[in-house]
Amino acid sequence: MLRNRTLRRSVGAVLVVVGALVMWLAPGPTFTAVSGAGLALLAAGIALEAIGIALEHRDRDPRR
Repeated sequence: MLRNRTLRRSVGAVLVVVGALVMWLAPGPTFTAVSGAGLALLAAGIALEAIGIALEHRDRDPRR
C-alpha cells in the first residue's frame, strides 16, 4: 500500500477523476437494450471511484 500521504492522496484524486470520466464516456442504453460494453465501463468507473475514495479516506484515519 502507498505510505506516502501526498502520493496516496494524489493517486486517490486521479482515480476518482478517471472513474468519473469513464462513467461519463460509457455508452448509454439504446431504445431496445442496454449495451454490455456500457455496463462494463460503468462498473469499471464505479470501481475506480470506490478505490480512489478508499485511498483518500484512509488518509483521514487517526491511527495512521
